[in-house]
Amino acid sequence: MTILLDTGPLVALLDRRDAFHAWSTEQAGLLSSPFHTCEAVLTEAFFLVRRLSNGPGQLIELLQSNRIVCSFSYLTFDSRIHTLMQRYANVPMSFADACLVCMAEQGERSVFTLEGDFRIYRLKRNKPIPLITPGRKAR
Repeated sequence: MTILLDTGPLVALLDRRDAFHAWSTEQAGLLSSPFHTCEAVLTEAFFLVRRLSNGPGQLIELLQSNRIVCSFSYLTFDSRIHTLMQRYANVPMSFADACLVCMAEQGERSVFTLEGDFRIYRLKRNKPIPLITPGRKAR
């Protein structure tokens, strides 16, 4: 199963002071990498870790080591992303979340996230997205 990495656990892995650092680290150890993500998640993460000691450097190391792979192209799925953001405008759905949902629709994938919004989002045919979240163990 491919694991899709959201911003929350990515930042928590790099920030020892984050409330979810221990949980994210434990889950990341149980899951097989590489973790797949999108540029929107990376943009959010680089912004959030900018003040951590070597936060951006640590994130770059994860990317260069291929433990995290940016394997999504907005241009390939732009129409679907727009549709998702419109469908979930009342949540509201972020651009990064729309990209991850679109990625999840591409096959056997689970989203590694801290966000409860992913319990609301649905794959095509109204199927729930397989999640790795606090309270749900990695398989």
